[in-house]
Amino acid sequence: MNYIGSKRKLVSWIENEIKSFVGEDLSEKIFCDMFAGTGTIGRRFKPQVKKLIANDLEHYSYILNKNYIQNSATLESKQERIEELNALDVQENGFIYKHYALGSGSKRQYFSDMNAKKIDTIRQKIQEWYLKKEIDEQMYTFLLASLLESADKVANTASVYGSFLKELKPSAKELLVLEAADFSSHTQEHSVFNKDANILVDDICGDILYIDPPYNQRQYGLYYHMLNTITRYDNFEPQGKTGLRRYTRSNYCKTKEVYDSFEALIENADFEYIFVSYSSEGHMSKEEIKNIMQKYGTYSVQTKEHQRFDVGTTFEYLHVIKKER
Repeated sequence: MNYIGSKRKLVSWIENEIKSFVGEDLSEKIFCDMFAGTGTIGRRFKPQVKKLIANDLEHYSYILNKNYIQNSATLESKQERIEELNALDVQENGFIYKHYALGSGSKRQYFSDMNAKKIDTIRQKIQEWYLKKEIDEQMYTFLLASLLESADKVANTASVYGSFLKELKPSAKELLVLEAADFSSHTQEHSVFNKDANILVDDICGDILYIDPPYNQRQYGLYYHMLNTITRYDNFEPQGKTGLRRYTRSNYCKTKEVYDSFEALIENADFEYIFVSYSSEGHMSKEEIKNIMQKYGTYSVQTKEHQRFDVGTTFEYLHVIKKER
């Protein structure tokens, strides 16, 4: 998925830097990915650690990480379920078609008419199976993650869901085909949460805390509202031209709130090592982050220049402390 702030291009660098501080063998370590997003960091460390904790406030992220991180066994009949969902006759009474496709009269075009109907049909069937206990939670989150990723491939947007395109782009004209979302099996117990990071931090502890908070005014609940609507599939009245749902504004996106929230997170974290990814274009400067973090342990920072959105370059800082506990 195209995702603002994705660490896909930086994950190898981040892994190497973390191991340079903590050591190569992480098999007895508890690792927390506090702002998990689409799970890039968590998926890299999942097979290497004793336990992985993933968290994100956005519900679509919670569903993705429940599949990527918490699913642990080979799901029986998963491909059969995928094929059954792909073969369903489409319905025309669904929420996505009604509010986010042109054919319904909504004046919105996040998806083609047919793809909106397919999303509704598949989403309703997944919910029906789950409520009837024909599938368990593992299969439920696997199928929802599969639907999210497959729907994203045919979305009629430039990249994010803050707005839609006036005309269907070529990929949005393609018929949605449900494809299986990936996950790696494991024998350990991993945990996934859907909480405010500053609340969750009081209830967890471990060895390595990786923090990748929003760094500017972009609200993920706004830019990816469509994904939350697909996963929650609840009844609400979409607002405005883009059909927004209510969303939570993160303190990390507010210039007046970010410093206190960030310091409270660092102060309350019961982890030996804390790593913070932050862009040179963020609300907090490199020096401001240093001034906060060095209060709580031995501080250093690593720097990586990289390409941003395929145009221009920026710097990614990986701030590190070994915390005095």
